[in-house]
Amino acid sequence: MLMMGERRPMIRTLRGWAIQVLQEAGAIRECEEHGWMQDRADPHARERALDIARGDPPAGVSPDAAAAEVRDVLNSIGDTCPECAPD
Repeated sequence: MLMMGERRPMIRTLRGWAIQVLQEAGAIRECEEHGWMQDRADPHARERALDIARGDPPAGVSPDAAAAEVRDVLNSIGDTCPECAPD
């Protein structure tokens, strides 16, 4: 019996795809209260995200361009939610 692997849902933008890859790898998370993306500062998760980007880029995007987009998105996300009160 042929088993199909789980496919990611269609993403409309390369940025949206990169965010999904980063979430899937555990490199970023969403603030539960406000919805802002937060960098988890996990180097292993970042490397997993880059491996996913290089190994399974969206159609029509080179592996290097996909990895570059993941890096760009990571660089644009902070490690704290701008709306949460500091501890």
